[in-house]
Amino acid sequence: MRHRVAGRHLSRTSAHRLALRRNMASSLFEHETISTTLPKAKEVQGFAEKLITLAKKGDLAARRRAISMLNDRAIVKEEDGEMVRTGSVIGKLFSEIGPRYLDRPGGYTRIVRLSKKRLGDNGQLVLLQLVGQEKKSGRKKKKKKN
Repeated sequence: MRHRVAGRHLSRTSAHRLALRRNMASSLFEHETISTTLPKAKEVQGFAEKLITLAKKGDLAARRRAISMLNDRAIVKEEDGEMVRTGSVIGKLFSEIGPRYLDRPGGYTRIVRLSKKRLGDNGQLVLLQLVGQEKKSGRKKKKKKN
């Protein structure tokens, strides 16, 4: 029986699970949407939401707790064949993502199931994305003339 046993093992050691959770949360904050398998997305979702709640506080203690939970990572982009550092994940989390959800009490992420399966093991693929990043469609409703 699994009474009071929380979390998923994901066929990994505890250190590997922690690294997986940190890396996937960092990628989610950097790109704002990631594609992964369903069990991994469910495991990362709660971790990411706790970090966003810390970012909503925005004080120094919250920033230090987030750094200890996530390990700050640089965001780099390629410009003219060179890799240029454009910021850090914690910086983006506290300057852009946290203030975006100030009026929202929770539920900052969503899991969208994709119709395709992973080729190697037929695993269910999903998109883990931050809420509020929907693209506005270019179509506008036309008024009918009577």
